[in-house]
Amino acid sequence: MKYLILIYGDTNAAPMTEAEMQAEMAAYGEYTAKLAAAKASVGGAALHPAHTATTVRVRNGKITTSDGPFAETKEQLGGYYLIDAPNLDEAIKWAAQCPGAKHGCCEVRPVGIISDADGKFEFFQ
Repeated sequence: MKYLILIYGDTNAAPMTEAEMQAEMAAYGEYTAKLAAAKASVGGAALHPAHTATTVRVRNGKITTSDGPFAETKEQLGGYYLIDAPNLDEAIKWAAQCPGAKHGCCEVRPVGIISDADGKFEFFQ
């Protein structure tokens, strides 16, 4: 089963010092290496800050865009890992090891696909 670990951080948190940032990046490097060594890593990426987002809506056939994320919250999505885990319990164990869970939170969500053959929605197995 594939799971997405969504990493949220507090946009109101004090900026990290250079040393804190280096330690954080090293922790993410170690976490990424652990996922790869366990053959659980499918992919992942860091996202640009929320203020760089564009929200798109279509209403009555009209496209509108607005700057920034849709959600008005202090925690914003900062990155993700796509992992392969046998079940939700194992995915949660991986999320708990993510450095982002220590100062923000990680959301774990099963990933679905749309079958090319018939347009049917299915979950990865």
